[in-house]
Amino acid sequence: MEKSTSGWINGFIGVAIFAGSLPATRVAVGAFEPTFLTCARATIAALLGALFLLVLRQPRPERADLSSLAITALGVVIGFPLLTALALQHVTSAHSIVFVGLLPLCTAGFAVLRGGERPRPGFWLFSIAGAGLVVGYALMNGGEASAVGDLLMMAAVVVCGLGYAEGARLSRTLGGWQVISWALIVALPFMLLLTIANFPALDAFAKVSAPAWFSFGYVSLFSMLIGFVFWYRGLVQGGIAAVGQLQLFQPFMGLGLAALLLHEHVSWMMLVVTLGAVVCVAGAKKYAR
Repeated sequence: MEKSTSGWINGFIGVAIFAGSLPATRVAVGAFEPTFLTCARATIAALLGALFLLVLRQPRPERADLSSLAITALGVVIGFPLLTALALQHVTSAHSIVFVGLLPLCTAGFAVLRGGERPRPGFWLFSIAGAGLVVGYALMNGGEASAVGDLLMMAAVVVCGLGYAEGARLSRTLGGWQVISWALIVALPFMLLLTIANFPALDAFAKVSAPAWFSFGYVSLFSMLIGFVFWYRGLVQGGIAAVGQLQLFQPFMGLGLAALLLHEHVSWMMLVVTLGAVVCVAGAKKYAR
């Protein structure tokens, strides 16, 4: 019981950290080019992850684990940060958070595909309803939405769901925080080269505001590494299916942060759609087994 409670606590902390990622990215892309931001944050997190692995003398992963680590890196180290950074040049963080409401469902979908589970028909009913709700909202809000931004956010959710599912599956044997650390290291050569290639002129850094620097530090340390330390630890301690439900709180946390810190408008329709997406995700989770 104590271990399960600890899993819920760690999972909740991880979700709370992730909830600040999109608002922080929104601020950071105002000062940093998206490709540089994505690669630099991953490089910084990878160096810290490598330090943790070295100091704690963690064993290297088996060769059979490398493909799963590569998939995890593609989803959560490269794909989601880059696609959301690009999307947030076209949409507000509050608008993008609506799409994050589908992330638990997407994660469950890839868990079904990777684990060979056979969900009941109700799972697909809620899946189609949730996807239709979000896509319909994106199409109806032509004035606030952006077709490019919406497509980028949908792609970001898909690759992140894949990375979450693959990382959670691997964490059962490799260890929770070790998964994200090794995934960051797998992506490090590529991300370091792109960081150098996209490095801005030195005089550009003088124009970066304090909030942009803070946001850059947040997405590098918390969103890219520390959040996953708590998240994967919670999944291992409390169970992937159970603790994974905590992702349902992330859209509400993110909307609150967007309104509080960025003073972005959060419409009633946005709240209703987010709530509807969460209900669909909860229903799909119920029928997933």
